[in-house]
Amino acid sequence: MVRRMFFIIGGDGREYGPVTADQIRAWIAAGRANLDSKAKALGTDEWRRLADFAEFSSPEGAPPVMAAAVPVADANLASHGARLGAACINAFLYFLAAMPGSMMMGAQLLRQNPHLADGGAFHVESINMSGFAGAAVWVWAGVGAVMLVQILLLAARGQNIGKLIVGARVVRVDNGQPAGFVRAALLRFLVPVVLMIVLNMIFLFGFLFFIVDLACMARSDRRCLHDLIAGTKVVKA
Repeated sequence: MVRRMFFIIGGDGREYGPVTADQIRAWIAAGRANLDSKAKALGTDEWRRLADFAEFSSPEGAPPVMAAAVPVADANLASHGARLGAACINAFLYFLAAMPGSMMMGAQLLRQNPHLADGGAFHVESINMSGFAGAAVWVWAGVGAVMLVQILLLAARGQNIGKLIVGARVVRVDNGQPAGFVRAALLRFLVPVVLMIVLNMIFLFGFLFFIVDLACMARSDRRCLHDLIAGTKVVKA
């Protein structure tokens, strides 16, 4: 008889598994789980009470409380390569979006300061910066358009363009359900972006936030700072 494997939500809100029914029974006997604990069978997306599975239908010996279980690697987490690949794709999209406005700014700079085209020295105090506002608007318009698309995709699918390409998606860490607008788009995306912009006004601390955020991917649950802020994780699509 084929024995099913399960994922289970621990008392700390984290997902553990896949583990065997025998292992979960051992956790129940040790007081680390009970029949109300949320679980799903490997290969399915539906979270149910343990009591709803035939393997745990007997309530004997099931304690009423749930304590933290020993972490088990989550086989459904998106790989480091997929996470980094998605980030690189998104960064390239923002670069392309800013390119038209940046080219306009460069052309405007040369028109107003023709000595630069002839190899003249660049001195900030002598550069005419008038008329750059229009070009700068196009830079932000391009970046803003990509951000809007990313927000809509995150809210609707839990995926930005990069994650859509690499096959990853953002879900809630507590139950594996879609993260929605507030968690995926607002807390996970917009809040960190605004935070980095503000911190970069204070001696480039925004770049330090970005490095720490990226380094958190080395955690066993692969959750970056923005995942911790939003209560999310990135799984295979």
